[in-house]
Amino acid sequence: MSDLMNVREERNSAAGGQMVLGYTEKEMEPAYFTTLEHIERIIEYTESLGINELLFEKAGASIGIAAERLSISPMQTVLFALLFSQYNSDFISQGELAKLFGCSSIKLLHYINDLEELIKKKLITEKTRNTMPVYRIPMEVVNTLRKKDTFVPESQKNITIDEFFGVLEELFDDLENEEMSIGAFCEEVIYLIDNNMHLLFCRKIMSYKFSRENLMLLICFCHLYVNNFDDNIGFHDFDFLYDRKSKERMARREFRDGEHTLIQAKFIENTNDEEFVNRESFKLSDSAKKDLLEELDIKEFRVRDRKYLVSWDSLPEKKLFYNDREKRRIAELSSLLKQDNFKAVQDRLAKNGMRQGFVCLFSGSPGTGKTETVYQIARETKRNIMMVDISSIKDMYVGETEKRMKAVFDNYRKAVSIADVTPILFFNEADAIIGKRIEFTGGSRAVERMENTMQNIILQELENLEGILIATTNLTKNMDSAFDRRFLYKIDFEKPDSAARTSIWKTMLVELDAAWAEELAARFEFSGGQIENVARRYTVNTVLSNQPPGMDDLVSLCQEELSGKNETERQIGFRP
Repeated sequence: MSDLMNVREERNSAAGGQMVLGYTEKEMEPAYFTTLEHIERIIEYTESLGINELLFEKAGASIGIAAERLSISPMQTVLFALLFSQYNSDFISQGELAKLFGCSSIKLLHYINDLEELIKKKLITEKTRNTMPVYRIPMEVVNTLRKKDTFVPESQKNITIDEFFGVLEELFDDLENEEMSIGAFCEEVIYLIDNNMHLLFCRKIMSYKFSRENLMLLICFCHLYVNNFDDNIGFHDFDFLYDRKSKERMARREFRDGEHTLIQAKFIENTNDEEFVNRESFKLSDSAKKDLLEELDIKEFRVRDRKYLVSWDSLPEKKLFYNDREKRRIAELSSLLKQDNFKAVQDRLAKNGMRQGFVCLFSGSPGTGKTETVYQIARETKRNIMMVDISSIKDMYVGETEKRMKAVFDNYRKAVSIADVTPILFFNEADAIIGKRIEFTGGSRAVERMENTMQNIILQELENLEGILIATTNLTKNMDSAFDRRFLYKIDFEKPDSAARTSIWKTMLVELDAAWAEELAARFEFSGGQIENVARRYTVNTVLSNQPPGMDDLVSLCQEELSGKNETERQIGFRP
């Protein structure tokens, strides 16, 4: 029995009302129900009666009102209600739908057109699983109906070109993440274009009269160029557009041989790798960019806060505490990266024929503030951060990892070329890519070769870098000497000394007595991250108990933080 039914039973019991299928006589009045309650009533009747004429007779009032509020037909309302009953489940197959509707799989075919209408109205979503469609109610619909009596999808009509590519990016993300089928994706893209023919891009791309498959592919290349800075596109970047292996194999062959329609028509071309044509890499041609994207200010559009670029002004200010040596080195680096100083130093280096890039390494134990220091330097120097997800680069397929690593630096060069202030390329937890190169063994030669090739790419890119790269690592002993030579600034983050720990305690817990802060700093040789963990738990306990814990409670939390650590890291000094 649902939560709504439980609430209604309690209300009925208090009112002494007569129950009819869980409803009082007053509640049988259709105007009394919210849309959710109408949906629940439809579900209850359908479960007891099935989908037939008697259902529409008994639940007709609720079906009619819900249909009117959602702007759908009565049968679509019944289908929506039954799907809604499974809103917290995974996608439902057509076989599962048939069981839910109490009909055969053959009879379910009569309702496919109604399901497609619900998809168009964004009341349900569809994707493909094992070549078959599956369905689900989006949480956006559930949450909206909890608060309102109707659902109206966000309007995508007469939007700006920037908004158009923003919506396009969301659709491609949904398709790539298998949140919708290729058929539903194509319908959504065509709908988006049809509703925005005031945009030059929409008019131009529809004027080419390509097949739907080639149209989606061309739009994908435009999306990758506009939203991802991508001029180095491999087949893996768009293979999700093909719902059949046979189509994918044919497209791969046509791209490899230069016979694909979009290549022949000069919309897509191969990229050049060190002045040689790369048959495995493609981009939107310059003529296509000029023809399709002239109304889009690419520079203005790209410097916005995108998913791969963290804007410096989105980073919250945070006071950090360092030991004296670290403080001096960080202050020096921050001063260098201020725009006027940075440009002056780069000009001097260029004049003297020296490399103009700045490659920095922050090393130290977890919790010592390496990552947060990068954020605060970016904030202070007003530099955006291009984050690198190392785990997503290291692909299981040999060859893909090297391509992705090259793409990282290609994209960074483009970001530098269009930005007024050079962004920071940030490799967080870079241990996996700057370790000592592997000597080949007989068992896994291909994997070892891939790792070494990737490292060679990084080393070469660091030589040619004209921007700023900061990498963080927990271990420096395993770092390859070739990388060690490339890092101009190396800052080792040690655990804070007693004075710094005292300051951190006072900052994290402003209500903490100064003497307590000094005592905790002396007794527990914590990193800043460990102190923050204790401070957060202390704050939670304060809220839950409605009174501040005492010193004994703090000591207990500190001891818990140390649990599982080596004895050398346990508390120092006297024991309580």
